[in-house]
Amino acid sequence: MITVRKSNERGHANHGWLDSHHTFSFANYYDPKHMGFGPLRVINEDRVAPGRGFGAHQHRDMEILSYVLKGKLAHKDSMGHTEVLGPNEIQRMSAGSGVTHSEFNGSDSEPVHFFQIWIEPKSNGTTPSYEQLKFEPEEKLNRFKVLASQKKVDGAATINQDASVSVAEIAPGQELTYGLGAGRSAWVHVIQGEVSLNGTTLKTGDAAAVSKETALKVVAAGDANSEVLVFDLA
Repeated sequence: MITVRKSNERGHANHGWLDSHHTFSFANYYDPKHMGFGPLRVINEDRVAPGRGFGAHQHRDMEILSYVLKGKLAHKDSMGHTEVLGPNEIQRMSAGSGVTHSEFNGSDSEPVHFFQIWIEPKSNGTTPSYEQLKFEPEEKLNRFKVLASQKKVDGAATINQDASVSVAEIAPGQELTYGLGAGRSAWVHVIQGEVSLNGTTLKTGDAAAVSKETALKVVAAGDANSEVLVFDLA
């Protein structure tokens, strides 16, 4: 079963320096029908103006992933990490028992466009930790590249939940198949482009909740490459 969530149905907040779309309820956007999907709690698509960002704030008991599409994201946290994240990298911060961090556009001249993803952990009160991993663009071209997983996967971040997050950039006309294990569900988000997901058309910003399916068949349409995120969830 596939249930589509269209791009224009997401919550939207434009603060001038921040233009944000919320797939699930977040901050001042509240929709009781869209509080999350399984342990997947937040998918925010953010665009932050040059030199602006989120000042120091606290989190706890959440697996937080950042994935940059364009620009640079500057990160600083109470664990002592001061990093800059760019395209084709995945950043994972396990907030655990509590962590303070800030996120700013790492450029004074160019905006940054990125996704922030929150996944609820399987256990609370763990020691906070951080990972940042870079990969080659070819690793996601016409194939699924694992960004984060509970299982140890080379080149992927490790998260405290029975879930995995994968990305694929698909050339027009190419088809990819992603197998789903028994009892698994999936959330598929189209970062850009147009795809057919098991026969259902999805465009930039659209997403779909998938349950009771054994596989995801993703075919790219249009004249340019499409990019999708796949959340594989227990």
